[in-house]
Amino acid sequence: MTGREFLELDSPRQRLYLDRLKRVEVIRNMLNELPKADQNLCLHGSYFLGANSSLCGLAANNFFRSILHVRKASIVSALPMAVVPFLSTVAVYEVFVREPIFLGELNCEVCAVVRGGLIGAVIGGLYPVFLALPMNASLAARYSSSPLPGKENLLRYWLTTAQPVFRKMSLGVIIQALTGLYLATKQHGIYIKILQRMNASRDPEELQA
Repeated sequence: MTGREFLELDSPRQRLYLDRLKRVEVIRNMLNELPKADQNLCLHGSYFLGANSSLCGLAANNFFRSILHVRKASIVSALPMAVVPFLSTVAVYEVFVREPIFLGELNCEVCAVVRGGLIGAVIGGLYPVFLALPMNASLAARYSSSPLPGKENLLRYWLTTAQPVFRKMSLGVIIQALTGLYLATKQHGIYIKILQRMNASRDPEELQA
């Protein structure tokens, strides 16, 4: 197969790729023309969800430290509980909600809102609690701050220990779910607004043609 035939064979894919890049560029330019509040919500909204996730991580960390009577390594345990949930929440929301919306891959508003709510609740709310449990368990074992059971009662012990923390964190999980719902709803609405502007700017050209 010659190089020319290879390029011709690949041309539909290349055209699709170029059309996608052009669409992304147009959407980016349209976004820059929107009010500053809409721009900040689209570009930095996931950071707010991530910041709330960090707060959930720090709160869960403090609850487990109190239950397990861990008094040492406060900074060592707090730092990852603030950083890891923030980065995880922002990354997952960007990949599965914001980018698909503005790439035109997530046109269903209900789907976007459900995704946003699930990511807010699971990654932004529950994940920090699950992350805090093994970290504080290892600290409790290392510093012998709390008597730990044998292997036969290990699962029951940690389930009993985690239950009050999950109950206390239930409000945080709900807030995160609502925050994810709100962000996805607003960002999808902004995307629709951009599409309407694109159609409005295209109509006069089509009429002249």
